[in-house]
Amino acid sequence: MSLWLTNVYLVDFSKEDDFLSYLDKINTPADLKKLDINSLNELAVEIRKFLIQKISQTGGHLASNLGVVELTIALHYVFDSPIDKFIFDVGHQTYTHKILTGRKNQFDSLRQYKGLSGFPKSRESIHDAFNVGHSSTSISAALGFCISRDLNDENYHVVAIIGDGAMTGGLAYEALNNAGKKNTNIIVILNDNQMSISENVGALSKHLSDLRTQPLYLNTKEDLNNLLEKIPLLGGNIKKIIGKTTGSIKYFIYPDIIFEQLGFKYIGPIDGHNIEKLIQVLNTTKKISGPILIHVKTVKGKGYEKAENEPTKFHGTEAFDIDTGLTLQTKIWDSYSDVFGKAILKLADENKKIIAITAAMPNGTGLSAFQKKYPKRVIDVGIAEEHAVTFAAGLAKNNFIPIVAIYSSFLQRAYDQILHDVCLQNLHMIFAIDRCGIVGNDGETHQGLFDISFLSHIPNMTIMSPKNKFELINMLEFAVKHNGPIAIRYPRGSASRVLRDFNEKIILGRAEIIHSGEKFVFVAFGSMTDEMFEVFERFQNENYNPGFVNARFAKPIDKETILELCKYDYIFCAEENVRIGGFAQNLFDAAKNFNIKFKNFYSFAFPDEFVEQGTRLELLRQYKMDPQSIYDKIIEILET
Repeated sequence: MSLWLTNVYLVDFSKEDDFLSYLDKINTPADLKKLDINSLNELAVEIRKFLIQKISQTGGHLASNLGVVELTIALHYVFDSPIDKFIFDVGHQTYTHKILTGRKNQFDSLRQYKGLSGFPKSRESIHDAFNVGHSSTSISAALGFCISRDLNDENYHVVAIIGDGAMTGGLAYEALNNAGKKNTNIIVILNDNQMSISENVGALSKHLSDLRTQPLYLNTKEDLNNLLEKIPLLGGNIKKIIGKTTGSIKYFIYPDIIFEQLGFKYIGPIDGHNIEKLIQVLNTTKKISGPILIHVKTVKGKGYEKAENEPTKFHGTEAFDIDTGLTLQTKIWDSYSDVFGKAILKLADENKKIIAITAAMPNGTGLSAFQKKYPKRVIDVGIAEEHAVTFAAGLAKNNFIPIVAIYSSFLQRAYDQILHDVCLQNLHMIFAIDRCGIVGNDGETHQGLFDISFLSHIPNMTIMSPKNKFELINMLEFAVKHNGPIAIRYPRGSASRVLRDFNEKIILGRAEIIHSGEKFVFVAFGSMTDEMFEVFERFQNENYNPGFVNARFAKPIDKETILELCKYDYIFCAEENVRIGGFAQNLFDAAKNFNIKFKNFYSFAFPDEFVEQGTRLELLRQYKMDPQSIYDKIIEILET
């Protein structure tokens, strides 16, 4: 028997002929429907074993996928994909969906370069109805499918699967409100596992907890039905009468269910690991008209004890040892998130006005120690980036110094709030933008390649990026004293120690001159410093004398920096951002504003396209931004 599959219906894996005996036969949802219901529990065990084995080798989102195995099986057993549409929220819980729709043989390439995506991707399969990687979008997209279906006079089901963590996002409520008004046939499945990435926060989480644990709700409905059935002749009729009254029996028992107030018929909570019950409810739901919300209760990490006990750790994991749960990747030194967390805690010790805000990512953004020491000064708003920014603006207006710690990809969601609520008022706020540049295996929905571009065009915004871990600390100290909105962007992974002996004082808009040279100069912004310095050293070893500049600022860029650079015949810039609106374009425009013209100006940046999954090195090589490619291109230019 497996030692690491717990609390689920177990297959005896000691029997060789039982090993994946059901899963091997399933390549399409039609194959799944050939199984009898009693066999589905054994299939669930096989899928869990498959997921744990594969993700332990490739890394990926483990806990969330283990939690929805039975639910996904039931969905495909009852509905007919791709005719019926499944719209998944966030999308990282779609591994079982991918397995059941013909992609299980691709799992060795999960989240790898040119491999199987970790998220729904319509280019990958007709069963992926909608591309997604961010949260709280599924109900809006599903409603779009429903209305277009109705306008086309078509007949199919649309099911949105959304986690309770994603329900903290305002977009989900906007969609619920609209769907309730439209009164079209839409099914929303609320997967309630009490977790997003970190622990859920907010009023809805408390409401769902009340629903889960309220004995009156859980027991009275069944007791009432049983009692009425026992009344001779009249019992059935009374039950029908109560069922027809406003709000039905649920209002008789629990009158303030939020979803029914929004126009949805509410069903639940249901055990999300009881396949037979799920199939029964889904089959019944197919026959009901109007908006329906099914509240399904699941356990994140179900079946793998270590993931059940530490769902945050196994939300997104590197390759790991199944028996110990320990990741196989050796950590060499602190990540930028770790450096940020330690630095901001030290600053908070010295300044009581500093408050940190996170959108459901206290662990991922390095705020855990700060939160533990000053629980009232770290505020987790849930998956609600727009609210996080405007909420922080309110704090800033009242003379606090809010630090919004957020991933680059997720900051995109709060663009209007940054512009309208922060920069328009020139508020003293710090945006600690984690996961900038290439983030790797999560692919195009998570790459942080746009923040310089969308922040640069907002008046009053200052944008910085450190060359190494020591400069990140200095930039945070600078930002706390700066008067106005300021963004510090830094990449995922181990913090660089390159050029650690260079520590020139930070002056607004001014670059750091690492080496003054002749003829050509390298200008590196942030995370590309390592690559550009490697190229610089290679040219030095070949008896060239190039200059090297640590840009520090993408905005503003002062005149002294421009005058230093215009000494050179060739300027080579590098950044992990798209070229349009990026650092190099800002530098070129700044020179133009000072009526200074560069002689020859070149930029190494990403093209105007979405960059797919792969390791940072693989993607730098693909886009000719690795040290060897940069060196070859510069030689070509110099010899032309």
